[in-house]
Amino acid sequence: MIRKITASLAKTRYIREALEDPTELKDIWKQPSTRMIIGLSLVGFSYIIGWPAVAAMGILSVYFGEPLIALVGGPIAYGISHLVFLFGAWLAGAQHAQILIRYTTKVFFKKILRHGTEASPPT
Repeated sequence: MIRKITASLAKTRYIREALEDPTELKDIWKQPSTRMIIGLSLVGFSYIIGWPAVAAMGILSVYFGEPLIALVGGPIAYGISHLVFLFGAWLAGAQHAQILIRYTTKVFFKKILRHGTEASPPT
């Protein structure tokens, strides 16, 4: 069943192109630009301000006995961290992620398709 699914997926344009693509991981290891460094820093910063800020809103809510602090402040803090993440991801660019996903797809499907062509052991 897995072989059939893999074979049918391998016929899609994206996977055919990934299998034919000579992309290697060395394409990722180029000198990062200032824009990419700032973007990745913002992505990391978004994790620092995300859930800890929501937890802080919960703690403040309990401390002050005001549930609205958590009900309003938590989603706002999380929304801000999400916007920081999206802006950082946009600044960093998606070219490295695209290369990595295409390479991973190529390696995964080559391995699955290679195993699919081998003879199955007798049962």
